[in-house]
Amino acid sequence: MIAALAATAFAYDAHAALRVRVRHRAALGGARAQIVTFAGADGVPVTAEIVAPAKAGARGPGVLFVHWLGDPQTTNHTEFEPDAIALAKRGVTSVLLDAWWSAPQWGTRDWFVQVRSPETDYADSIAEVKKFRRALDLLDAQPGVDPARVAFVGHDFGAMYGALLAGVDRRPKWYVLLAGNPSFSQWFLLGKKPADVAAYTAQMAPLDPLPCLARSRAKAFLFQYALRDRYITPQSEAAFFAAAPPPRAMFVYDATHALAVPQALSDRLAWLEARIF
Repeated sequence: MIAALAATAFAYDAHAALRVRVRHRAALGGARAQIVTFAGADGVPVTAEIVAPAKAGARGPGVLFVHWLGDPQTTNHTEFEPDAIALAKRGVTSVLLDAWWSAPQWGTRDWFVQVRSPETDYADSIAEVKKFRRALDLLDAQPGVDPARVAFVGHDFGAMYGALLAGVDRRPKWYVLLAGNPSFSQWFLLGKKPADVAAYTAQMAPLDPLPCLARSRAKAFLFQYALRDRYITPQSEAAFFAAAPPPRAMFVYDATHALAVPQALSDRLAWLEARIF
């Protein structure tokens, strides 16, 4: 296994102003929701949704959610709204991030081919982890969040960049990672190819999730995978699972890569609630 990139590569100014701007407020089934922008590590505004309990109370847990790249309808912060609303009813505040691959940024275009670029994948990947860390700053800044009870949930690329986060940021104590793949270059090469594939693969290797995941000091991990996932082999699933330090668990569902089955939702909520409360 190639050594993970040094944690210093993901350093950023944690004291920079978040410059939060509320764009929309709504009530969502017993929860309060706000669409906001905040300043990323590079100062560029990032969009997120904050879902909090309908009524302020004692400080409770916080969760950072990061969506997948798939159906344009859910390739954004809305993918995990059902999770966040259910948790808000238990006193949890969540931040749901719009990631680099969020659908509003690419619409009907092919993100792999027309949005991302092999020439900047390495730098963009480092920037994305910094964005996650700034999203944690936003979560920490919420008045209802206990910083000692913070979790992370990510799907697809969200799980892979979440694994990088696990190796460089100690704030999330629990991780739920859905359908993560051990290699960024394997997935990026599904789209636009670099001129020198071997050189590109070598450049991206230190960013692959498994070495970073292995050095995490989180308290526990849950992995969720699908039996009918055409993007991830059983061997890759096993490798991702084995890289995480124990305690860890893996659930596999009769589902596709989307993992859009009720049991997956109920399992991760039950797993989280057993730990963050």
